[in-house]
Amino acid sequence: MKRVVILVGHGAPAADCPRELVTRLKALEGRRAAAGGGAPGQEERELEAKVRAWPRTPENDPYRAGIERLAAELAPLLGGAELLVAYNEFCAPTLPEAVATAVQRGATEVAVVPSMLTPGGVHSEVEIPEIIARLRAEHPSVALRYAWPFDLSEVARLLAAQLARDLG
Repeated sequence: MKRVVILVGHGAPAADCPRELVTRLKALEGRRAAAGGGAPGQEERELEAKVRAWPRTPENDPYRAGIERLAAELAPLLGGAELLVAYNEFCAPTLPEAVATAVQRGATEVAVVPSMLTPGGVHSEVEIPEIIARLRAEHPSVALRYAWPFDLSEVARLLAAQLARDLG
């Protein structure tokens, strides 16, 4: 059995990505959502691909650099499971792309864990579970799990420990 963990970050547009691309993309997404959802049109797909593929550096995308640092800290704690990173929006790879990579590398078990810690967010509560449901249908031979929601008492202990370090 080969295990893969996918850490999903929110994602952010690169600072030097033209704002009009992001604004147009969000407008198209908003229009589609207001119309009841459905598949994105060609323009939306092309804009999303362009924004996600924008060249990234720690300077133009400090969020991605932060997720990569978190991944570097998490990887040795996974008992030999391979760690991949994915992004919910604005950045590549997508969760479906990361799962495809895991499957291509022989994964039989994939655990998805978001970097979003608290309940109530549309990404962690709606979008990621919907994507995982579609991916389960596409990859029925892979055990695909969603390691969420987090135990809020453990999240609170993490935050309290950080405060204790910072406040003395």
